[in-house]
Amino acid sequence: MNSPLTPAGQTFDSIGFDGDDTLWHNESLFSMTQDRFRALLAHAADPTDLDRRLLEAERANLRVYGYGIKGFVLSMIETAIAVTDGHVPARDLQSLIDFGKAMLEHPVELLPGVAKVVETLADHHRLVLITKGDLFDQESKIARSGLSELFHAVEIVSEKDPATYRRVMDRHGIDPARFLMVGNSVRSDILPVLATGAHAVHIPYAITWAHEEAEVPDHHYRRLDSIHDLPALLADW
Repeated sequence: MNSPLTPAGQTFDSIGFDGDDTLWHNESLFSMTQDRFRALLAHAADPTDLDRRLLEAERANLRVYGYGIKGFVLSMIETAIAVTDGHVPARDLQSLIDFGKAMLEHPVELLPGVAKVVETLADHHRLVLITKGDLFDQESKIARSGLSELFHAVEIVSEKDPATYRRVMDRHGIDPARFLMVGNSVRSDILPVLATGAHAVHIPYAITWAHEEAEVPDHHYRRLDSIHDLPALLADW
């Protein structure tokens, strides 16, 4: 997947970044909330079965609610009603709503090294933030991240598939051969990008939502343990 360097020494004109779990912590917040959900429903369901039923509800509801905290909360409520045969107390439903509000109000915590790396790359590349999820929540996180001014463009999308990436690149006049996407999800940030003829760097996060799990390709992309290593990788590409 190597590309010839330009006279200016740059392989890529534009670099795309995922937001959640690439630039800031996200899935850890869902994981902690799901722990609270298990504790709340411990009297009604086995934790493993509860996790399975919640994941089934989330997947079924994606086409209705899309990705994000609000859909997650509604799926928890739906699962709580199902596992209690409709007898879940109103106070428990209120607890689930409060869990969601706490998630939405949680501070944006950048991953180590993100601010410095993004600022450095913004001096030499056109950066595009391509993040998936609820519009209001994503806009709020981007604003609170302190990174928004470093991006040439911000794209909040409902799904990440090859067609979405092609539309984003077309809208901003980006040649796929000169575009690199950086993200934590093989399913959303790597495979669909490679399908467009662009390039990708995978930086795994400590936790992966089951819905985002995918078979990792054995070629045509690069993998890093930390965003700290991204500038050096680009210099040596």
